[in-house]
Formats: sequence, structure tokens, C-alpha cells
Amino acid sequence: MRVHVVVRGRVQGVGFRWFVQQSASSLGLAGWVRNTPDGSVEVEAEGNAPELERLRTMLGDGPTGARVESVEEVAVGSEQLERPFRIKR
Repeated sequence: MRVHVVVRGRVQGVGFRWFVQQSASSLGLAGWVRNTPDGSVEVEAEGNAPELERLRTMLGDGPTGARVESVEEVAVGSEQLERPFRIKR
């Protein structure tokens, strides 16, 4: 399974990408995370349903210092995602 989400709120400049990379890697997920110009963080992850659900929960909590206002799922592509999970620039 695959998810593509956009996380909005105070999610840049608070270690959010590092938090997502560490969380997704610990769950054994493939994919990436990146900041977007509008101040949100975009995440695409692939793996088993239980681990993806756990990641969604973690995204809603975020790291200390973050204030997550929304986690919205968007359509996903069909290409296979990269391993290990990484931060995109």
C-alpha cells in the first residue's frame, strides 16, 4: 500500500522532516518527505497497512515544537518508491 499526505501547520523549522524520516524508517517504510514552498510538509510512504496507519498517527502528533493543523491524503502515483526512506530537497 501507499499513502501520499500533506501535513499543514507549524511543520517547517521544527525538525519535522527528520522526525518523519526516523519514524518511517523505524516502521520499515519506503518513500520520502520534503518541505513545500507553501509551508507544508509532503510525505509519500509505501509499506504494510498497519505501519502506514501508525505513520499517519505519528504525522498527526509531530515532534516537539510542531503544531499540526491537518494531515490530508492526496492521490498517489504508480512508480515504486525508494528505500531507504529519505528526506528530499
